Amino acid sequence: MARQKPISVLTLEEALKQFAIPGELYERLSDGKVRCFACGHRCVILPGLEGICKVRYNEGGTLYVPANYVAALQGDPIEKKPFFHVLPGSRALTFGMLGCDLHCAYCQNWLTSQALRDPIAGAPPQAITAREIVALARRCRAESVISSYNEPLITSEWAVMVFKEAKRAGLLTGYVSNGNATPEVLDYIRPWTDLYKIDLKTFNDRNYRQLGGTLKSVLETCRLVFARGFWMEIVTLIVPGFNDSDEELRDIAQFIASISPDIPWHVTAFHKDYKMTDPDNTPPETLTRAAEIGYREGLRYVYAGNLPGMVGPFENTYCPHCQALLIERYGFRILQMNLKDGACPRCRTPIPGIWSRPASADAP
Repeated sequence: MARQKPISVLTLEEALKQFAIPGELYERLSDGKVRCFACGHRCVILPGLEGICKVRYNEGGTLYVPANYVAALQGDPIEKKPFFHVLPGSRALTFGMLGCDLHCAYCQNWLTSQALRDPIAGAPPQAITAREIVALARRCRAESVISSYNEPLITSEWAVMVFKEAKRAGLLTGYVSNGNATPEVLDYIRPWTDLYKIDLKTFNDRNYRQLGGTLKSVLETCRLVFARGFWMEIVTLIVPGFNDSDEELRDIAQFIASISPDIPWHVTAFHKDYKMTDPDNTPPETLTRAAEIGYREGLRYVYAGNLPGMVGPFENTYCPHCQALLIERYGFRILQMNLKDGACPRCRTPIPGIWSRPASADAP
């Protein structure tokens, strides 16, 4: 029997194939082709080729997908994801793999997301089991396990393997995603996934196509995620000259409010990264302007991020009814937590979110 080469002497593509398993999110077509349902591209993949993401590939009429490794693994405050209405002050164990279905020039996780496209990107895959990830989460006293750092949609079979273990341990689970989903993948992950953060990057389809996606797909994903009962928060990275006009920010806020005014909207600061180094870094004034627009358009929870202490009250959560300060933050730190049983202690207005951990199936 031929011996496998050590991972250290394999190309990245060869190394990842050692971790591939048969997928579930696809259908077989004629002539050995398959159609993948993991993301909105719905790639039709011929035998011997891979999809746009470059990590899901057709071998002999079977779609193979990533599993049993991580390229990034870290414990973070849940606020860093960002989820501001989920177990404030808790820790999240975040894992990531390699690859993405988009190619954003300003990607802040490009070392993992663009590893199959850019020869200077990439991190070696580290073998791990779903059970080991959850055991690590419990040792770190994390209360959630989050798939991030690359696009989790394209590794959804692996995420479900991890999340099944996490749910048995009483942990919350979530995606940090670009939102280029399909109904099939959302139905597939929903039984095991609680949280879903979407990057709504722009409200201009031409700009979305520069990133490798379409506005229509992401807007539909926002609607589908909300309708399926995930806890959803939406983030827009504000890039000067790209998506920072009053008109575009107003369009985004109106769209979110049309789904529900209770969806938290995070407007965060761009900094020069990866291939996008021409725009200036986002000043705090732009974030406060965006947050003010969000509130004017009817959103009840708008947050300005990435510039701690520089955006006035827009790091905090206030009661939309009586304006009482409910959660005071500085960056990812919780300074005050005044909620009582998920409601404003002054007027008893319920505040949407996940404020208590679910019961564990097997926790000690």
